[in-house]
Amino acid sequence: MARARYLAIFLFIIAILILTGIYMSPFWGGPSKEEVIESLHKFDKILTVSVNGFGEGDDIASKYTCDGEDINPEVSWSGLPENTKSIMIVMYDPDAPIGYFIHWVIYNLPPNLNSIPEGISSSVKPSSIGKEARNDFGRIGYGGPCPPPGPKHRYFFIVLALDSMLEDVGTDPVKVIEKAKEHIIGYGETYVRYGR
Repeated sequence: MARARYLAIFLFIIAILILTGIYMSPFWGGPSKEEVIESLHKFDKILTVSVNGFGEGDDIASKYTCDGEDINPEVSWSGLPENTKSIMIVMYDPDAPIGYFIHWVIYNLPPNLNSIPEGISSSVKPSSIGKEARNDFGRIGYGGPCPPPGPKHRYFFIVLALDSMLEDVGTDPVKVIEKAKEHIIGYGETYVRYGR
């Protein structure tokens, strides 16, 4: 009886750690999502990035959220290094209650692009250019802001210049980002806000 109670307590503690995003990397055999995303900031910040004309920190239109059409906004960039062979975009929410929440990873975009158009990806229509990973809603493609009621969340768009196309590494977003880190030659970022 006591043994069963200790097992139940142990499992409860593990569940709490997972749900609150308190993530012990050695236990799980790899870096956490937060560590992987934050490690992108060690590279040279040389790109200028904008989202659909919104200024950094502006509120994003509901059209691009789960309260609207839930399609990707236009993302533009400049300052790619000459040896860029592909481009990746990562969109994430660092303010989610359970830890960093990945909304979009699209990669193997051709280096001649300086923007990605509005509406090429959504929760029901993956992109026709580049490849996409699974978002934290569990679907391939873009999943817009959909925060719980409360303070506004920040939604970061990181654009990465890579010196190579990426081989097919599956749909796990963390694994895709980890693979990209071997090839990053510069990045840029901006963020918008959304609240409900």
